[in-house]
Amino acid sequence: MTKILVIIVNYRTAALTKRCLKAVARERETGIDLSAILVDGCSDDGSVSELRTFLNTSGIGRWTELLPLGFNGGFGWANNQAILRNSNPKPSYIYLLNPDTEIEPGAIAALAQILDDKDEVGAVGSQLLEPDGSRTASAFSFPSVASEFVRGAQTFALSCLLGLRPLVIELDKAGPVDWVSGASVMLRFEALNRIGLFDDGFFLYFEEVELMHRLKRFGKDIWFEPRSRVFHIGGASTGVDGLHSRRPKPSYWFRSRQRYFALTGGRWKGFLANLAWLAGFSLVRLPRLALSSSYRSRGVPGEFLGMKRAGLWPTNAACRASVQTVKSTPNRLPFWTQQQ
Repeated sequence: MTKILVIIVNYRTAALTKRCLKAVARERETGIDLSAILVDGCSDDGSVSELRTFLNTSGIGRWTELLPLGFNGGFGWANNQAILRNSNPKPSYIYLLNPDTEIEPGAIAALAQILDDKDEVGAVGSQLLEPDGSRTASAFSFPSVASEFVRGAQTFALSCLLGLRPLVIELDKAGPVDWVSGASVMLRFEALNRIGLFDDGFFLYFEEVELMHRLKRFGKDIWFEPRSRVFHIGGASTGVDGLHSRRPKPSYWFRSRQRYFALTGGRWKGFLANLAWLAGFSLVRLPRLALSSSYRSRGVPGEFLGMKRAGLWPTNAACRASVQTVKSTPNRLPFWTQQQ
């Protein structure tokens, strides 16, 4: 029988995590064979005590293990710790679910059905929904040097002129894509056993993109299943959500972006991606700064400053992979701590 291990990583979002777990519990009552590991990423806000009480009093603790970590190592590292410390029988699939989500009935079963039916699929993701029920970005094309030029220009008509696929893919039925959001994604355990876990050189952002890039290199497809519907409050833990967020991006977003390009295409690809973004910015947005007083009054765009601080040429650390296997020893500090 298919066994599913659900992993939820909480960071200072205990109230949302409890709601998330209640929805998972309702799905479990339909007969799905699942257990869960609830990871706390060193929240330091009383989350562990609150969640432990909730697990004990709700009955959810019978099938959910609470794993408090003593260090905030980021999304990928925290999920790795759960996989490495899992004491349950080896799962068929691992379902990663953000704490700021609430699954609709049938969401987990729909993902598992894709993996059951299609051996060639290594990961499958859900249709994410805004709190009002409208669809939000859930499936994507891989970032490229050309797409960075378009993103730098912020003139997306250039995508059509250059013949690029849109970064955000909208599908009404299940099908293959490049990558899916890590907010609700089911992974085939056996595929992870072959390619390794998350690269712990990422603190946050781009880690799931790099993992799915590795899965595709290994010959596994990535699918999107819109019948699996999941409400998502983006950025509840971080205040930043996605590639096109208007909020200022933290410094680690730029380091993660640079690392993704360097690991998936080499140092030169990372360098060219940076140049492409800068070229697009200089071609379209820089003249606006010079010619438009209203545009100039907004100041220099934060992403330009972030790119400048990260540097055009990828560092040696950005080019060095750090991937643990399912047999690695837990507790090793993530590689990104050596890059600070």
